[in-house]
Amino acid sequence: MNDTFLRWVLITLLVLPLFGALGALFPAPPGLRGRNQDQAVLRHGVSITGIVLLLTVILAAGFDYAHPARMQASTDLSWISSLGIRLHLGVDGVSLPLLVLTALLTFLCALYSYFKMPEGPSPKGFVALLLVLETGTLATFAVLDLMLFFLAFEMVLIPMYFLIARWGGEGRDRAAFRFILYTVLGSVIMLLGLLLIGLKAGTFDMVALASDNGSKLSHTTQLIAVLAIGIGLAVKAPMWPLHSWLPDAHTSAPTVGSVLLAGVLLKMGTYGFVRIILPVAPQGAHTFAPYLAAFAVVGIIYGSLACLAIGRQGSGGDLKRLIAYSSVGHMGFVLLGIATLTPTGVNGALFANVAHGLITGLLFFLVGAIKDRYGTTDLDRLSGTTGAALYGAAPRLGGLLAFGAVASLGLPGLAGFWGEMLAMFGSFHPAAGLSRPAYLTFMGLAAFGTLLTAAYMLLVVRRVCMGEPTAAPTGQPATPRMLADVQGYEFASWTPLVALTLLAGLWPAALLGLTDPAVHALLGGSR
Repeated sequence: MNDTFLRWVLITLLVLPLFGALGALFPAPPGLRGRNQDQAVLRHGVSITGIVLLLTVILAAGFDYAHPARMQASTDLSWISSLGIRLHLGVDGVSLPLLVLTALLTFLCALYSYFKMPEGPSPKGFVALLLVLETGTLATFAVLDLMLFFLAFEMVLIPMYFLIARWGGEGRDRAAFRFILYTVLGSVIMLLGLLLIGLKAGTFDMVALASDNGSKLSHTTQLIAVLAIGIGLAVKAPMWPLHSWLPDAHTSAPTVGSVLLAGVLLKMGTYGFVRIILPVAPQGAHTFAPYLAAFAVVGIIYGSLACLAIGRQGSGGDLKRLIAYSSVGHMGFVLLGIATLTPTGVNGALFANVAHGLITGLLFFLVGAIKDRYGTTDLDRLSGTTGAALYGAAPRLGGLLAFGAVASLGLPGLAGFWGEMLAMFGSFHPAAGLSRPAYLTFMGLAAFGTLLTAAYMLLVVRRVCMGEPTAAPTGQPATPRMLADVQGYEFASWTPLVALTLLAGLWPAALLGLTDPAVHALLGGSR
């Protein structure tokens, strides 16, 4: 397709959700109101996010796959000339999959909410916040100026804060406060690093900075910048030990909030490592890479052990909290792949990014459905002969939970396998100058983490899906209990995630062929 056409497609899909958020705050015209005003605004959210998804599909269809390393659909206009800040937009093989993932998950969340709106204030605010959140996440993956990246990165914080604080569950105020506190503090530190790079290099343009490959930045400047920017990105990633805001946020957030937090917002941090730190400050990245890898593997082991503790019988663990801690482990593989500084490892990180968004998004949808049916996500109440026993009570729902679990543990043939495997392959042969014995140790610990992941995911399946479909209220004998199985709107919301998890697992070249040339370009072709 014509690049000018694609440029306007990209601009439109970034701007449309923002105007849609404003439109959600106004009363619907009488002819579009439907049964009531709430239904109209929820339908408005589905329509806007659906159009945005269609635009991303058009963008993907028109993308020149013969040159995925080249920035396409580019717009480059002066914005604040006195500071050298430009309205620079574009997509390449690294950002395109994340744009499509963001648009897809946001649309599925809007569709799910149309039928299952979380309890809370008026849907007007909910839809408006959802659309503002989509604008910020899409912009993060499309902007090519450091200051615009920071603004887009920050734009998502307020909508997510209110989604947790106003539509969340028990403990939502504390969870929302911790979320905003951690992320804002991290962002302030990140801003200092971004300013340092821009002022020292004489430009905030990410394409120009990547082309220079750090040649205009001294070694000391790169060290300071990588440390500052890395801390801000690591909070959002989330990297151990800066992860502690995440379990509370996931546990208290509404279902769609958890889906977007895991499926999209966590990707913003790891994307920043690949887009900014690796190409712009390669010497600083090389110095800190072993420390990043060490923190990553600690996160893998820690997250898995926490999940095992939560899943233990009698611990009073929460299923939603377990899935949240699993994200700490899975994102550890993404960070490990980045820390290898090799095309193999970074490609694995980008693949694992997308796979985690699909699989964990599906798992949070499923946990939300279980809570809707049982009124709880407490594992002790969901297990045993008087618990969920989903295979008997709701077999399709139980089958989907088992599918999500085996996909999450990295079963070959599903999306979760390839990213983790490539991250470990990258550790087997890290970039020149990195200690191979250290990275072999990291690889061994990461491999042990995959075993722990399989242990806690299979434990979840055994405790929640297996057993007799019976219920025993206090003082009454146990009686057979059947539940509503997967509903039509749930089927529509979850099927794309299942299909893409299978597709990515069976045809990984579709994604790796897109990211690999772009990764080589970002790494300067030297590693």
